[in-house]
Amino acid sequence: MSWLGKLGFGNRSETEVDSSSPSSIAQGPDDDVPAPGQKFAQFGAGCFWGVELAFQRVDGVTKTEVGYSQGFLHNPTYNGICSGTTNHSEVVRVLYDPKECSYENLLDAFWKKHDPTTLNRQGNDVGTQYRSGIYFYTEEEERLAIESRDRQQKVLNRKIITEILPAKKFYRAEEYHQQYLAKGGRFGDKQSIDKGCNDPIRCYG
Repeated sequence: MSWLGKLGFGNRSETEVDSSSPSSIAQGPDDDVPAPGQKFAQFGAGCFWGVELAFQRVDGVTKTEVGYSQGFLHNPTYNGICSGTTNHSEVVRVLYDPKECSYENLLDAFWKKHDPTTLNRQGNDVGTQYRSGIYFYTEEEERLAIESRDRQQKVLNRKIITEILPAKKFYRAEEYHQQYLAKGGRFGDKQSIDKGCNDPIRCYG
């Protein structure tokens, strides 16, 4: 087995993906049910490792998962989405308590974590999977996202290209990717998930 396979990247080929399932499944809504009293939010802002850690530190966030959404292939793999052929975005699905964390607080964390003016790119990471996106579950979230984007645009000198679209089916990424930086990242140096922590996020560990 290759070193990628040992890390959980290359354990399935794209021919083994259930390609017979209609793309309408992948394009359908996220029908997972949040825990009682909790809500989901979904964001794409580049490589999901650093984005997840940023949201883990937000007060009122109770759980985060990284995964793939907005694509056309059912049951995508990491190798597949990196090929640029499935249209998936690397996203973080946030579970939060609205009594302790407003949707606006999540939007603030989203804008702070990345550059929303670069097309399909964050730093050295280039590809459609790294695009900027807010994926809403309700009309209220859509409204708040648009208002937040418009406020943010007033303080930037380049056009924001963040897509604002309905949340679609969420495919949880391979276990290797979950809480990657909190578990130590590439170099085994764990980064803090403490609420309110302002330590710089080292995006690859």
